[in-house]
Amino acid sequence: MKMTLCNTLPAYPNFVEGIRRAPDRGYTLTPAQTATALKNALRYIPTEFHEQLAPEFMEELRTRGRIYGYRFRPAGDLKAKPIDEYQGQCIEGKAFQVMIDNNLCFDIALYPYELVTYGETGQVCQNWMQYRLIKQYLEELTQEQTLVIESGHPLGLFRSRPDAPRVIITNSMMIGQFDNQHDWHIAAQMGVANYGQMTAGGWMYIGPQGIVHGTFNTLLNAGRLKLGIPQDQDLRGHLFISSGLGGMSGAQPKAAEIAGAVSIIAEVDRSRIETRYRQGWVGHVTADIIEAYRMATEAMRRREPCSIAYHGNIVDLLEYAEREKILIELLSDQTSCHAVYEGGYCPAGLTFEERTRLLHESPEEFRHLVDISLHRHFEVIKKLVARGTYFFDYGNSFMKAIYDAGVKEISYNGVDEKDGFIWPSYVEDIMGPQLFDYGYGPFRWVCLSGKHEDLIKTDHAAMECIDVNRRGQDLDNYNWIRDAEKNQLVVGTQARILYQDAVGRMKIALHFNEMVRRGEVGPIMLGRDHHDVSGTDSPFRETSNIKDGSNVMADMAVQCFAGNCARGMSLVALHNGGGVGISKAINGGFGMVCDGSERVDEILRSAMLWDVMGGVARRSWARNPHAMETSEAFNESHAGDYQITMPYVADEELIKKIVPSIVGK
Repeated sequence: MKMTLCNTLPAYPNFVEGIRRAPDRGYTLTPAQTATALKNALRYIPTEFHEQLAPEFMEELRTRGRIYGYRFRPAGDLKAKPIDEYQGQCIEGKAFQVMIDNNLCFDIALYPYELVTYGETGQVCQNWMQYRLIKQYLEELTQEQTLVIESGHPLGLFRSRPDAPRVIITNSMMIGQFDNQHDWHIAAQMGVANYGQMTAGGWMYIGPQGIVHGTFNTLLNAGRLKLGIPQDQDLRGHLFISSGLGGMSGAQPKAAEIAGAVSIIAEVDRSRIETRYRQGWVGHVTADIIEAYRMATEAMRRREPCSIAYHGNIVDLLEYAEREKILIELLSDQTSCHAVYEGGYCPAGLTFEERTRLLHESPEEFRHLVDISLHRHFEVIKKLVARGTYFFDYGNSFMKAIYDAGVKEISYNGVDEKDGFIWPSYVEDIMGPQLFDYGYGPFRWVCLSGKHEDLIKTDHAAMECIDVNRRGQDLDNYNWIRDAEKNQLVVGTQARILYQDAVGRMKIALHFNEMVRRGEVGPIMLGRDHHDVSGTDSPFRETSNIKDGSNVMADMAVQCFAGNCARGMSLVALHNGGGVGISKAINGGFGMVCDGSERVDEILRSAMLWDVMGGVARRSWARNPHAMETSEAFNESHAGDYQITMPYVADEELIKKIVPSIVGK
């Protein structure tokens, strides 16, 4: 059987009015590279159509900076359908089609026509020819085969076995010498590199809900650690300010509201504000700075949760607060700074429309304005921090972008970025020690039936598996899942996220598979965000609280990926870049289809523990106290099957005696 994209050319699509479009990514190829890029795109298509399509693709490349193959996009909104409505030879092949379409539907995707799910540049695959071919392969995939995807390109079906992965994905795994933004940009234009972000290219995005839980946990723990809020109370009466309502997720106002806080979130793109307001993820909208702070002050006085979208630039919002001596207790940023020069950050003084025009007409001038704005942004945060604000980087490469813009003052060691920056990453200060070191991370699932009642049943089942008396983290997570329905978190298909540790994830996963086996619910897709305990090596984010020098190593993510392959997870993915940008992280992720079989039970028993504890073990070896506690307890409870290597901890006084230069530091 030969796979072919088409026998006749589909009609060129009509673009739906009001749907966001990606900006021009910039066309910088040489004539020889351009010729290769065209030939690369045309190899998906029968030769009889090349004469018609070559000029069409050339125009896309010249005006959009990419060949997207718009002609091959299916018409309309690609909403995820119930799994039974997809064609396929095995349940996994149909399940992955659900996930792909969910990633690309109008309600979820940032730029649906350019296959960008979130994060400004995070794509499911590079072009619509790949999308169509992947769908065809998934329809033919059997339990005796594995589909291999390389940077969005379906390499093909390869014979394997039922307990092997059905799909293996890699994205933008650049050779070290060429692992930089410049060479990646060339490769992306030529159609050989796909920035999968994390859950976009790994087909596991479930809308902004995924980041809501992480932000909720972060804000609660920041309040406890920095504002003295008791364990059993929330953030009522306290102010959180940030920026970004759609590039990365749009989760911040919703998370702040659930945590009880008052929040003002700045966003320059009016359409992203309208989307979040329509979805109920932000409560109020204003373009007036004074009005934004007035509403916030009133809500704080009433001790009521309140979320405000400010249509304008975050730099202006912060400079006003600094001038007027307004106390901002918690401050962050969630713009797409991993793609800071590609439109992920809008310079102060420009409207969103001017940003988009400059990106197309004068990318060098745009870069210059970004750098100026980042300098201003840094200076105002520095002043606010001096007055008592707790600022944390929310893992979007914001501080690295400031460093790259020439602000060397932000470097912690004053020399380079290897030891991090003067302000903490939220992982470094909060999530790492409070959650990741224990094994807690963003476990998630999708009810493939598309039935809301299945989601409610799984919510209740997950609650039954949580011991609220074990740790404060467990109580927080129990309350999260208890209130999930009330908080109306679903955007797209019926999905949920719940922070859990290794044992919690395995317990819930086995419970879900048993429910499928008994016919209580339809099949369920398990997965996680790659922003987790063990799937990601990222020195400025996920591994920022690892201080033994190994924060620049990517062994953990690669081992996590390989181990999940070996144990038979349904889908396994490895990406370069993640949420912080090309060459700055390696992410490994998975998807696991619960079909009710005993085969899946066996995979879950080994794979779920491995997927988490590999990271806890690495954190323990870095001498992180909570990870050491967790690893020791795991060695005792799983003796005979597992043994994590434990470190000996050197005496600090001895080290100071041997290395006199560090005395007093």
